[in-house]
Amino acid sequence: MIENSNANMADLAYWGGNITFLVTSDGVLMVDAKFARAHDDVVSKIKSVTDKPIKYLVLTHNHGDHADGAQRFEDGGAQVIISADDRANMLRAANANWAPSFTYIGQARIFLGGKEVQLLQLRGDTRGGTVAYFPADRVISLGDLVTTAEAIPSIINYSDGGDWTDWESSMNRALALDWDTAIPGHGPAVTRQQVLQIRDKMVAIRERVRVMNREKKSLEEIQQTLVKEFNWGAGPAAGVIPGMLVELR
Repeated sequence: MIENSNANMADLAYWGGNITFLVTSDGVLMVDAKFARAHDDVVSKIKSVTDKPIKYLVLTHNHGDHADGAQRFEDGGAQVIISADDRANMLRAANANWAPSFTYIGQARIFLGGKEVQLLQLRGDTRGGTVAYFPADRVISLGDLVTTAEAIPSIINYSDGGDWTDWESSMNRALALDWDTAIPGHGPAVTRQQVLQIRDKMVAIRERVRVMNREKKSLEEIQQTLVKEFNWGAGPAAGVIPGMLVELR
């Protein structure tokens, strides 16, 4: 795992999200690529572990803090993979000039150096989010389906097809897999039990919003309640609440 030294918005804005990489006898498989400005630093860190080439780069979703650096890794010989839905999200972005040439729908498997990595398309933060499951290592890389840093709250990006209701279903599908450690999109790695706690908290937030929405509470009242009861709803999360009021009627 390549994690920012400070799990805060400043490091996110400069460096990007977490990276997972798997070393095999035939090469390296990476999950996510941070911003392009982080490319040389990422390569240096991987080379400190192995001299094997980077063969595959899986993108958990289309946002720049995870995908902006992907083209540079493709230029270096890596096959970049993203879900078809999130490739479409990439191309809808302003001034889009590149997208991966390889996509999948639903699920895929990659075999490299005797290791298997399973890809599963799960809607949550975006319509086409990908989780990467490493069964032999009992690890799962969740992308922004989960964040674990308090300064970087879990949110849904409605403009990219995200959905809170499907987020819970996606979390349950990820939890049905057999793993011990989860690598989030931002923040420290966590245990299965901690992921269960995150799921339960976010479901409680969703249902609290649904109730307050039906009670015709104001946006300000809803935000203040969420901050008070869940320590969620300020900063980047505040911008998500209007969309929640449309979804959770």
